[in-house]
Amino acid sequence: MPMQEKVEAQSILSMNSVEVLYDNVMLAIKGVSVQVPKGKMIALLGSNGAGKSTTLKAISGLLKAERGRISRGEIKFNGTDITEVLAQKRVGMGICHVVEGRHVFEHLTPDENLTAAAPLGMSRSVLNVEKEKIYNYFPRLAERRNSQSGYLSGGEQQMLAIGRALVTQPSLLMLDEPSLGLAPFLVSEIFDILQKINQEEGVSVLLVEQNALAALEIVSEGYLIENGRVVMHGTAEELKSNSDIQEFYLGGGEGTDFHNVKHYSRRKRWLS
Repeated sequence: MPMQEKVEAQSILSMNSVEVLYDNVMLAIKGVSVQVPKGKMIALLGSNGAGKSTTLKAISGLLKAERGRISRGEIKFNGTDITEVLAQKRVGMGICHVVEGRHVFEHLTPDENLTAAAPLGMSRSVLNVEKEKIYNYFPRLAERRNSQSGYLSGGEQQMLAIGRALVTQPSLLMLDEPSLGLAPFLVSEIFDILQKINQEEGVSVLLVEQNALAALEIVSEGYLIENGRVVMHGTAEELKSNSDIQEFYLGGGEGTDFHNVKHYSRRKRWLS
């Protein structure tokens, strides 16, 4: 079996040389290739505007709502080409995308939010089992299950957004900046829970993060995206020990977020 086919066979998601155009003019990502092995956690790292969120939207099928389209390349999920598949059908196949910004129904309770997110045809008994599983992972939600979601803290709303995704019983969970705006102790708590879900449920995870240090603590591999291109790929340990990653994205090993990275005078070697 050729190497590429072997890699794809071991991957739940295979993204090959994908280009995305917005308004048929702006090239947002340029030949991005990403593999998510079954049951693994993978991170997409990079600064604002690098193309990370666009990559997730290409996978989940949300590009059309923003006048974007895949102009080249292919995306396979469990061996099936989904490049042209509608977003709703992708959810039914097992792909769930938690977009940036903690979008929940603020006028509903957490319990009602979970019910609203359940797939059509899910029985009440299965839904109740899924809810209890989610409440076990997120005890804070269990305590607030009957409160109005608009009054939850930012961290609790992020937990609810992840819970809404889990109730669809995904095999691939994609999260866009789950740490954004949260205190470090909440980021640590949520990331620990994500790791537990991955290990106990076997859910593959694709994580977009600007908090590189936190992400590299829980994933097995990472891809660094800059200017719409993958410029580096390696294991978490390889990326953490890379001198360029340390200098530009880990604050010399102190864990600086991408949000705080200033423009630097020396160009990165991989962009020269």
